[in-house]
Amino acid sequence: MSSTRAGAAAIVALSVAAAALIVVIHGPARPAAEAATPGALTLSAPLPDGPPPPGASLVIGDPMTQRVLERTGWIRRLPFKVTWAAITGGPAVTEAFHARVLDVGAAADIPPIHATWLGMPVRIIAVRLRRDPWSHPLYEIATSPKSGVRTLSDLRGKRIAFSPGQVQGEVVLRTLAAVGLTRRDVTLVELPSTGGDLYANALAGGVVDAAPIGAGLQASRYLAKYGAVGGRVLPHAPFRDDLTVLYVRAKTLEDPAKAAALRAYVQLWARAAAWEKIHPAELARAYYVDDQGLAPAEAAATVAAGGEPDIPTDWSLAIGMEQAAADVMARDVGRPRLDAAQLFDRRFEHVAAEAAASEEADEGVSRLAAR
Repeated sequence: MSSTRAGAAAIVALSVAAAALIVVIHGPARPAAEAATPGALTLSAPLPDGPPPPGASLVIGDPMTQRVLERTGWIRRLPFKVTWAAITGGPAVTEAFHARVLDVGAAADIPPIHATWLGMPVRIIAVRLRRDPWSHPLYEIATSPKSGVRTLSDLRGKRIAFSPGQVQGEVVLRTLAAVGLTRRDVTLVELPSTGGDLYANALAGGVVDAAPIGAGLQASRYLAKYGAVGGRVLPHAPFRDDLTVLYVRAKTLEDPAKAAALRAYVQLWARAAAWEKIHPAELARAYYVDDQGLAPAEAAATVAAGGEPDIPTDWSLAIGMEQAAADVMARDVGRPRLDAAQLFDRRFEHVAAEAAASEEADEGVSRLAAR
């Protein structure tokens, strides 16, 4: 075990510089108690109607939506002052919440759960799924060239990269359960997936035998580099991993001006998602080529692997998915059971869906008019 920890530490050290580019924020493990603000909006009160008041502002960590709003020109429609933060991924978002330097961020399903267990009350204000999620998973299981793992059942006795605060951790635990294994049947090597190549480097360096990596481009690059010497990429067990959300500190929603600004942002966020579905080539160019630096072919493949976004009108499915994730993590990581429904602020449930439907309708009218 000591050698495994040493190897893991070395891999983490190599990723420090990359992680620093994501966020350079440090805060306490548990935030100090925040006093109620006079005039605060309760979490059960209706959201403010109309535009935010003058002076309203948000700090937003949602780079893809930022690029889409810039590409479409809709960024000028934001009726509040916005500061964009180059913060991606649940751990970075939650860390920024702890430091109180971020109002809203995007992540997969586990980070809001993990934040709650760390003592940070958060609420989910928008939900995004994928159409045909079985053909467009977020993650797959990659294996080290020398691991000898050919099927998921071969994971018994192996070392697996594991991040308890990210969806990758859920992918590992649910995959083990699907093939009749528990965490006692493997060695979980705790590695946060903070850098794009961290898990690939851990696999190549023999620190771990298996790791969840991004489906699509990341998996293709791994196979191109290590497939000839025995590296493999396997589909994880059949469960949905496509839930992504916008989430905020619960305290942020008590500020009427920020609540109104968040309502306005969720509307444009949803219109951006609808635009992505209709304009995949432009999305590839605006975000993956111009912002992320991918080659055009890689960008197109990444968009195709992601499938079409689905902004649901009813959050029941998403709540069920969040509950399943919370139950898996609570059981295997030793956390108390969590009522996932309490994480969702259902005042926002129809805000995004109506905006997305409106954008699709507008696009349809525009296309008819152009004929």
